[in-house]
Amino acid sequence: MTLRRGLATITAIAAWAALALQLVLLIGQMTGNGASVVEALWRFFGFFTIIMNLMAATVASALVLNPAGHLAAPRSRLVTAAAIVFGGLVYSVALRAIWQPAGWQAVADHALHDATPVLFFLTWLAWDHGGLKWRDALWAAVPPLAYCAYAFARGAADGWYAYWFLNPETLSNPQLFTNIALLTLAFIVVATALVGIDRLLSSRRGVARA
Repeated sequence: MTLRRGLATITAIAAWAALALQLVLLIGQMTGNGASVVEALWRFFGFFTIIMNLMAATVASALVLNPAGHLAAPRSRLVTAAAIVFGGLVYSVALRAIWQPAGWQAVADHALHDATPVLFFLTWLAWDHGGLKWRDALWAAVPPLAYCAYAFARGAADGWYAYWFLNPETLSNPQLFTNIALLTLAFIVVATALVGIDRLLSSRRGVARA
């Protein structure tokens, strides 16, 4: 097994395990408070952190099982890397100091916000480079925009929003649109930086092969 495939395997296992642990913990917590398993599942899939880790787990699995498929293509790897890296950075900068989980929740928290982002980024670095163009960074806008539409639809159905900065019940339309624009722009900036790294690694490896 090559190094890059080994990294992808470890990443896939770690991501799926983190998701499974968080799901078990959430079901236990919510059913203990009188909610049903279906309600817990509905809540579980409402967090962007979960969506990002599902993306990482799926793409890492594709790199192992079907590296020639669309899910393992350069653009798919880029969008997923941008999403998971951005999520890890935001958590570390803005949320880690105000959220102090304990026990197994701390394990799940670090796995979702630290381990998976680092492992997926390392996998992305180890994989082939040179297949990206600068305009491919614009595809990184798809996950945040799709999630916003999804979150608004969910919120309209049950009145619950996972994140305060995407809550139309407490924010004005200008504030909401500004938050969405800034979030989307941040994803594109991260993706652009990754495209730059991709091109740098491609040129260096090309020189090394020459």
